[in-house]
Amino acid sequence: MTDVSPDDTGGMGPLVARLNRGGQWLRHADRARPWVLDTAVVVLIAVMFCLPDVLPEGSGDDGPRKIRLTVTELPLAATLALQAGLVLPLLWRRRRPLTAFGVIAAVFLLQWSLNAALRADIALFVALYSLALHGRLRQLPWAGAVMAGAMVLVAVRVAESVSVWDALFFLLSTATAALALGLVIRFRRAQLAGLRERAARLEIERDQRSRLATATERARVAREMHDIVGHNLAVIVSLADAGAYAADAAPERGKEALNLIGDTGRQALGELRRVLGVLREATDTDDSPSGPLLSPQPGIADIDMLCAGVRAAGPEVVYRTVGDMDALDAGVQLAAYRIVQEALTNSLKHAGADTRVGLSILVEDGRLEILVQDTGPSGPAEPPNEEGHGLVGMRERAALYGGTVSAGPEAGGGWRVKVGLDLLSRDGDR
Repeated sequence: MTDVSPDDTGGMGPLVARLNRGGQWLRHADRARPWVLDTAVVVLIAVMFCLPDVLPEGSGDDGPRKIRLTVTELPLAATLALQAGLVLPLLWRRRRPLTAFGVIAAVFLLQWSLNAALRADIALFVALYSLALHGRLRQLPWAGAVMAGAMVLVAVRVAESVSVWDALFFLLSTATAALALGLVIRFRRAQLAGLRERAARLEIERDQRSRLATATERARVAREMHDIVGHNLAVIVSLADAGAYAADAAPERGKEALNLIGDTGRQALGELRRVLGVLREATDTDDSPSGPLLSPQPGIADIDMLCAGVRAAGPEVVYRTVGDMDALDAGVQLAAYRIVQEALTNSLKHAGADTRVGLSILVEDGRLEILVQDTGPSGPAEPPNEEGHGLVGMRERAALYGGTVSAGPEAGGGWRVKVGLDLLSRDGDR
């Protein structure tokens, strides 16, 4: 394949560019003042085709005398009236193309019924072109029939000088060219308008997808922040209450509670850095130590540490698993971890430090089931009946895997949360 240089176009590149710019400028000007172009067309036709028929030297030109001898010379007033009837309707050729064509065709037929020939007859072809470009397509067959009849009349009138078939061929070819030109430009404009509409629609869809992705990411980050902050603050509050209670009776237990509070706070800060770090745009591509230290997303393997933190705050947590947990993908493990974290946090907040929590995770037959059940508070307090953001977040996470969440008080006291995730919903039928 050979490269084509700009010089191979024969120097037409700059000319084509200038013509394109000129065409764009004319289109913009026409949209702003459409009457200017309509008036310019009428003036141009009047100067080029009407004046030669009314000026004295127009009758003495070197035109085809044989044809001129077969037509009638009209008075100046009649000539001007016919020329006005042919040319002036072009002023509304774009707003009312059918009306303009009908008026011009009527004047054209009247003129040739008087056996008169005018150069302004070119207006009929301009009107047909405008009808094809701006009018309704179902009007074209009627306009074509009227045009064909008018051309037959002209061919018959000049039959003494020119063969009827030759005249018909020339006139109908000219009419067909005007009609085809209007249709080609019409279809081209429709195609460009469709492309512009499609580009605008794609741009709107792109913006909508971007806003939807942003909203989804915000919701995801909000869930992460709620789980991290809510759980760790609940643990810290329980440890602080226990440390304050043990400060006088057992100072060493108070010191242990303070150490646990520090560890929990550092863990919460680490998770916050990880979540907020993914929102921060990287300013360089090198592995600089100044960036946030990211750790992997928590999974089911980290639930042991989660349970240990809850045990340190007072509740007794019994945790067991059934099935192959390592075979679960990272998304499922993160969802399970956050659901367990939220459930344990609710037990710690509402059941207090004296409760006993049973936690079980079961993987079997393409489903993952999580059951968190506590024995309830030792005092009169009960879990709130109003559904908070925690249960909403659990349902949102479970819905990603076609899962369900059921939560409510137990008949014998306490609170139970049961979650089922469909592990096949993400991969389809296997």
